[in-house]
Amino acid sequence: MNTEERARELMANDRLHAEHQHESMLNRASKELDTQTPGNIEEEARELMAAERLHGEHQHESMLGRASQEN
Repeated sequence: MNTEERARELMANDRLHAEHQHESMLNRASKELDTQTPGNIEEEARELMAAERLHGEHQHESMLGRASQEN
């Protein structure tokens, strides 16, 4: 097998691998969407909002701590 044939074969294999990965991602995403319910989405949104609030509180406390150390 010459170099050009080997390069074509490798490129074809890479393309097939990329297509397989793409198909797998689409299948997983489709299954995820099928299993999501409005209740699941609302619960996830509540969890994210709580985490964001806690992060904001932590930042606020950190700023207050630094400000008091500077004084």
